[in-house]
Amino acid sequence: MRAVMYREFGDTPQIVDVERPVCPPHGVVVRVAATGVCRSDWHAWRGHDDSVTLPHVPGHEFAGVVVEAGSDVTQHRVGDRVTAPFVFACGACDECLAGATQVCTRQQQPGFTLPGSFAEELVVPQADVNLVALPDGIGFAEAAGLGCRFGTAYHALHARGRLRAGEHVAVFGCGGVGLSTIIVAVAAGAHVVAVDVSPAALERAAALGAESVASGPDAVGEVRRRTNGGAHVTVDAFGSRATSVAAVGSLRPRGRHVQVGLLLGDEATPAIPMGRAISEELELLGSHGIAVGEYAAMLDDVVAGRLRPDATIGRTIGFDDLPEALVAMDLPATGSGMTVAVFG
Repeated sequence: MRAVMYREFGDTPQIVDVERPVCPPHGVVVRVAATGVCRSDWHAWRGHDDSVTLPHVPGHEFAGVVVEAGSDVTQHRVGDRVTAPFVFACGACDECLAGATQVCTRQQQPGFTLPGSFAEELVVPQADVNLVALPDGIGFAEAAGLGCRFGTAYHALHARGRLRAGEHVAVFGCGGVGLSTIIVAVAAGAHVVAVDVSPAALERAAALGAESVASGPDAVGEVRRRTNGGAHVTVDAFGSRATSVAAVGSLRPRGRHVQVGLLLGDEATPAIPMGRAISEELELLGSHGIAVGEYAAMLDDVVAGRLRPDATIGRTIGFDDLPEALVAMDLPATGSGMTVAVFG
């Protein structure tokens, strides 16, 4: 089969021929129909993730069709349309047994610890735990982001942020995760302020339902003015010292900050004002992916039209365009929304 591979961090990825994956008894082989190109894939390619072993096939957001099922798999069969979260859980640790598969202590991740979805096929281990059946009404391209960007936003706001209708939400960073967060927040009946440095991203955020937008050095002041004293929930969907500190600074007393964007390297230790966190009883919450058990409610909302993951797609490319799309993330974004590769 064909796959995109890089042999050294930062080297231009190449399309190569590799052996088809071997199906384990507890897993399935999925023929990939669509895969997202995510900032996390760029971090892995740049060597920012020490779980990656070279040579490597990236990609962790995917949807497709089961082409082989192991002998121990009981809930899925060949021909099923499927997707999966980017955390492949073991199903047996304390966290998994509690339903928190997104923080499984023995997790594996496609595109990081395992070969990823920038390939014609990939393995999903422990398929009865990790594989999610895809309703016929949801296309492969829109489903590709459910396991990472859109699912991450859904979990961040509902499971972690405990968002309620009528609350004010400030979203810092309007890339794929940020735009997804806006869609989920608007669907929940929240009032959204979008913060970004890109006019194109802010324009897209407004089109998706953000009631106001902010940028520039006084973004915190703008958010606090537009939310009558501070947001109930803030989300750092970008991941930097500046955005995380600004997001916390935009909260009202007893507000909840949800950190979604990765903080890596020199950005890993933001100066969070813990004195204010104590005096105003702020909540600082991490959020990682989405639990398998949360998919049912999210998919119901997608099928019913209450959630529109397809609205986060900025451009669609083909398999042969994947290497260039990954390398292009070295440069400033020229558009908004997520990039999805659809395989012919």
